[in-house]
Amino acid sequence: MNSPSTETREVWLRGPLPGFPPLLQPIAHALMQAREEVVTLMRDFPENKLWERPANVASVGFHLQHLTGVLDRLFTYARHEPLSPDQLTALAAEGKPDQTDNTAQELVRRFEEQVDSAISQLRSTDEQTLTHVRGVGRANIPSTVIGLLTHSAEHTMRHVGQLSVTVRVITF
Repeated sequence: MNSPSTETREVWLRGPLPGFPPLLQPIAHALMQAREEVVTLMRDFPENKLWERPANVASVGFHLQHLTGVLDRLFTYARHEPLSPDQLTALAAEGKPDQTDNTAQELVRRFEEQVDSAISQLRSTDEQTLTHVRGVGRANIPSTVIGLLTHSAEHTMRHVGQLSVTVRVITF
């Protein structure tokens, strides 16, 4: 039985990522997988369908905005920083087509850039900080660096799955 080439395997099956702390490899793998899947899903997506909500589910545009925004916010909290006014404005605009003129490909590009930023932060994260407590949101709900980073990967993949179904329903 022939095994698939390295390039066609899921990211986690391509081997360790050089320069990443071992405990953060699975998070990096998941985010890189999400980026590849989003790019593939959105190839040739019809622009006029970006804000459609089949069966009243979240639109493709919302998922793309939310994927980018959540990564940005969770990694900000992991750095022990408050959200900026720009981040709060972006959060309030998620899913509101009348507050953006971004194309589908622009939203995909922003997600790719956010994944690149997250990957860079993961690469430079000291494993000794993973259990450090970090506050989440205005209520400063306690979490940890590893909790925030792990949730960022889990949440991202959850929305990629939802995006996948919505894209397929819309383009069927």
